[in-house]
Amino acid sequence: MTVDDTTSGAGAQPPSDGSSGASASSSGQSGPTGSSSRSSGAASGASGTSGAVHPTPHHEVDHTAEPSDDPLAIRLEQLILGAERRYTAFQAARTAGVSMELAARFWRAMGFADIGQAKALTEADVLALRRLAGLVEAGLLSEPMAVQVARSTGQTTARLADWQIDSFLEGLTEPPEPGMTRTEVTYPLVELLLPELEEFLVYVWRRQLAAATGRVVQAADDEEMVDRRLAVGFADLVGFTRLTRRLEEEELGELVESFETTCADLVAAHSGRLIKTLGDEVLYAADDAGTAAEIALRLIETMTDDESMPALRVGIAFGTVTTRMGDVFGTTVNLASRLTSIAPKDAVLVDGAFAEELIRTGDAPASEAEAAEEAVKAKKEGREVPTYRFALQPMWQRPVRGLGVVEPWLLSRRPS
Repeated sequence: MTVDDTTSGAGAQPPSDGSSGASASSSGQSGPTGSSSRSSGAASGASGTSGAVHPTPHHEVDHTAEPSDDPLAIRLEQLILGAERRYTAFQAARTAGVSMELAARFWRAMGFADIGQAKALTEADVLALRRLAGLVEAGLLSEPMAVQVARSTGQTTARLADWQIDSFLEGLTEPPEPGMTRTEVTYPLVELLLPELEEFLVYVWRRQLAAATGRVVQAADDEEMVDRRLAVGFADLVGFTRLTRRLEEEELGELVESFETTCADLVAAHSGRLIKTLGDEVLYAADDAGTAAEIALRLIETMTDDESMPALRVGIAFGTVTTRMGDVFGTTVNLASRLTSIAPKDAVLVDGAFAEELIRTGDAPASEAEAAEEAVKAKKEGREVPTYRFALQPMWQRPVRGLGVVEPWLLSRRPS
């Protein structure tokens, strides 16, 4: 983060105990005003500014960090952040009692652009720095872990904010009366929605945190908390590249949104976890093979019944998975991806470990011939005939790039 130390004392005042008006959830958004991937962020236009920055009274807004002098944009920023701009980056770091180097690491991890000498930061930014640094000083988090917390929070909320502005608010700010502009509707709408959305965000986060914590504490040992055995599945739309050439942008966007929504709903409804969406592909995980198999077949069945959707193919693997920042990594994930790429359309391919797990748990027979023999034997002995949810059919062994030779199995639903 570029800072002119000669201006470090200008206008910097320690925040009073009651001045942290911005909530914790808005403090992340109030960093150096903009995503590092966007040069047009609120302050990025000033990132290369040279020369001294003159002090700005606290009741005024410093426009030097604003790409335009649009008064509505400034009012909206103050409404959302809950405070006026007050500090340069150096002043904020000094007021928070944090080194400039560590402050820059935190801000960049959160996805905020360098702001140079511009006064673009608020009391909430100072408070956020104090909290993160305090967790490190108290020994609750290591410095690398604190940076990871900042990065994961920044990446997640940046995507959420983009979606809300691009889709949610765009639809709601249609002028209700002739002659009104969209900007005239935006401010009162944001003013009404902001506290409600903030509370809802915290509620969902707490529910997700409780669920994730429950999964971790049920792990068999400490190693499983990081490297766990999971079922990982990829669901991929067939022929999506051809569709991008044929469909209009709006139609393509609606198709992707419908696909992602359907997948997210089905994965959640059947106790899986949606790891991420990639437009024409989703990645999900489940704690057991039976759950992952049910999700995969439900996805195929649902998409097949929808004439507006292309064909779908799914690949699943079972094994040790490393989890980091909500994502999953490792050979198991790579294998699931490769199985997806070779799966027939409207079909599910699984690896040998996944097939063995289904057989072990009694969700699928080792073979149909064995299942038939077992049924005859059970009837003769007056026992209940075993039932299975799934059927497995071995496929030809084939080389898979980067993973050697694998023997995929075709997964299907077994008639009841």
